[in-house]
Amino acid sequence: MSNLEAAPSLLTRRPSRSAVMTTFSTEVFDNDVVPSSLASISPILRVANEIESERPRVAYLCRFYAFEKAHRLDQSSSGRGVRQFKTLLLQRLERDNASSLASRHKKTDAREIQAYYQQYYEHYVRALDQGEQADRAQLGKAYQTAGVLFEVLCAVNKTEKVEEVAPEIIAAARDVQEKTEIYVPFNILPLDSAGASQPIMQLEEIKAAVSGLWNTRGLNWPSTFEHQRQRTGDLDLLDWLRAMFGDNVRNQREHLILLLANSHIRLHPKPEPLNKLDDRAVDAVMSSLFKNYKTWCKFLGRKHSLRLPQGQPEIQQRKLLYMGLYLLIWGEASNIRFMPECLCYIFHNMAYELHGLLAGNVSIVTGENIKPSYGGNDESFLRKVITPIYRVIEKEAKKSKNGTAPHSTWSNYDDLNEYFWSPDCFSLGWPMRDDGDFFKSTFDSGRKGARKKSQRTGKSYFVETRSFWHIFRSFDRVWTFYLLGLQVMVILAWKDISLMDLFQKDVLYNLSSIFITAAILRLLQSILDLVLNFPGYHRWKFTDALRSFLKVTVSLIWVVVLPLLYIHSFETIPDSIKKLLSFVHQIKGIPPFYILAVALYLLPNLLAAFLFLFPMLRRWIENSDWHLFRLLLWWSQPRCYVGRGMHESQFALFKYTLFWVILLVSKFAFSFFVQIKPLIKPTKDIMSIRHVDFAWHEFFPNAKQNYGAVIALWTPVIMVYFMDTQIWYSIYSTVCGGVIGAFDRLGEIRTLSMLRSRFQSLPGAFNTYLVPTDNKQKKKFSFSKRFAEISASRRSEAAKFAQMWNEVICSFREEDIISDRKGITANFFIYFSLSSILSSNLSTSLFVHHKSSITY
Repeated sequence: MSNLEAAPSLLTRRPSRSAVMTTFSTEVFDNDVVPSSLASISPILRVANEIESERPRVAYLCRFYAFEKAHRLDQSSSGRGVRQFKTLLLQRLERDNASSLASRHKKTDAREIQAYYQQYYEHYVRALDQGEQADRAQLGKAYQTAGVLFEVLCAVNKTEKVEEVAPEIIAAARDVQEKTEIYVPFNILPLDSAGASQPIMQLEEIKAAVSGLWNTRGLNWPSTFEHQRQRTGDLDLLDWLRAMFGDNVRNQREHLILLLANSHIRLHPKPEPLNKLDDRAVDAVMSSLFKNYKTWCKFLGRKHSLRLPQGQPEIQQRKLLYMGLYLLIWGEASNIRFMPECLCYIFHNMAYELHGLLAGNVSIVTGENIKPSYGGNDESFLRKVITPIYRVIEKEAKKSKNGTAPHSTWSNYDDLNEYFWSPDCFSLGWPMRDDGDFFKSTFDSGRKGARKKSQRTGKSYFVETRSFWHIFRSFDRVWTFYLLGLQVMVILAWKDISLMDLFQKDVLYNLSSIFITAAILRLLQSILDLVLNFPGYHRWKFTDALRSFLKVTVSLIWVVVLPLLYIHSFETIPDSIKKLLSFVHQIKGIPPFYILAVALYLLPNLLAAFLFLFPMLRRWIENSDWHLFRLLLWWSQPRCYVGRGMHESQFALFKYTLFWVILLVSKFAFSFFVQIKPLIKPTKDIMSIRHVDFAWHEFFPNAKQNYGAVIALWTPVIMVYFMDTQIWYSIYSTVCGGVIGAFDRLGEIRTLSMLRSRFQSLPGAFNTYLVPTDNKQKKKFSFSKRFAEISASRRSEAAKFAQMWNEVICSFREEDIISDRKGITANFFIYFSLSSILSSNLSTSLFVHHKSSITY
């Protein structure tokens, strides 16, 4: 075969040095390094790697055929990594040509591969197929290898112009082709006819799920879709979805069957018969899959597209079709899976089309049955739906400049997904319009790099602005609480007010000045919130801009009104207000309008405190669609799809509140009696000194009240006041964590000797917590956790734990967590520990198996 031998030197020039310096290894060359655009040649390279040690020349011919096929697929080498891959493969061919030619058994390459193909079929494939316990996975792989070898054989015969092939080889090729269609690749479930005898397919729950999925009664199949399988009834519901909407369904078929089987076997009471799919299992899986979709429809005020027929026998089939459609969308979505509400939008429209197909809706224009907007052809969904959305993501990702660009100039997955949190997303239509707002970029760059404003693309709720002011904005409530607490303590210490006199009218009136401070801080917080969100102004909705403007305006009004009402007392009050405030006339010297203003100012805070104490009520309000509640929530924060109703239970909230109340009481008590109160007298003394001549008179020309000295005195104390919460938190978290750890007995087993002493009860703990059982155990409180030791009569429980222990030690050794010496120690440990409770045969088998698994 002179043409084939000289081909590598004639096909291309000798590669340059720069081409040789690639990321691929010349020593390790397999199908894992094949570029994605050349994925079809991966099986050929896999076969070459497998048979290289046995027949080097046949492996060379496989690689040469792979090179020719790669060159046909991408002649210009424009794909990513294709040029480097082809260069490396060519170098491998040049290196192996002479050595493989020397080891050739026949005179020509055609005879060499024919002889090996016949030998492989007779001595391996056929012998493996006729065995008593044939491994289906090995059979499938063997038939795939034989198919690849025959493909290479045909290419070699065409090159050497061999016209006649032995009848035995033709017969073997036909048999391989028929069996290849039977032994199709699978992940977990062999759903073809050859896999019916596999143990996993004999499970009753698997049979039930498969029978439910193969119920295609009443479905209209396209006339051009797989006539042979339609006649034999070898099509299921996912095949019907593939016929209508296109794309691959193999992986999601197994996915759906396993979900249904898992739910079916967990039903209680058990369904009768067990091999028939129960409606409860279908409802459980459907509820889990479409929980987010139904919540999304409710949030947007739309009716979901999960419409069921009237007839009872057809309901289960319709539910399975909806679930299959959703899993097919999810399976083909690629990176769009990071945008779950975008998937909800796609499913919403496709489920509506599915309902139209099943209901037999007819088009008014054509008079024919309505067909899906995207479907019918292979990969139509991937090309027409997923690809345009992915291009938007790709375009926005390029604008990020590897994360260095400002967050307001580009959108990530979450930002783009926010577009589907608004009813405006339905303006995209179905089929989706190319000029929709979603497909418009954030900014369009001109020739000189000037940014040109365009329609927004998501990111309407949050735009990150990197600034140190986030320390104050994110923790504004903490800063406000500390400042108000400092003001209260200074007032009490300055006027030497005891805690017993705290509720006198003069004291309360002086302390009420904290509301003025709170109003000023709220105004600063509103302005800071507006400034930090301003870089994303081009994405604001009218409601967002209105809310920000109103917050600043209302805060400014309170800053003006509260001080005026605090200082002045109004004598002319309308009669209606007098009757309303009749109870405050008993408090002399306090302006009644100021009390009313404070009450109105505290009303939102009191409402928030009430909802904080009752999280179940707050959860209901946040998930409610009432317009009044929406208005109240809109004022506090924008209506957001995620994060609604995520509150802890009442008991967890009580523990959390109790912890922080104790911590803050300790902090403020320490700050008042140790930090604030001792400084009041020195401060008064310093301020009472007059006629101080400072050396730096330029800085202190008129040092009245000595404010500079007061500031120098109080600055370190104020800094400690704001920072000592971390110290108190460390103390209380240590104490609280120590108590919880003592109750949970954490760290009780610290050494291998302590573990050995408790090994007799370790299988009991393993079986109690990790082995599923039908018996429900009641949880009881106890200061100690003791488990029954495994006796000789409970060998099965000990065997379950022994298998787990073997896997743990093997994993530790593979990851180099333990050394060989420690692995052998653990080996003897399990042997001698279990030998006292297991029979000698069982112990010896475990010991031998474990020793072989943890040593090299």
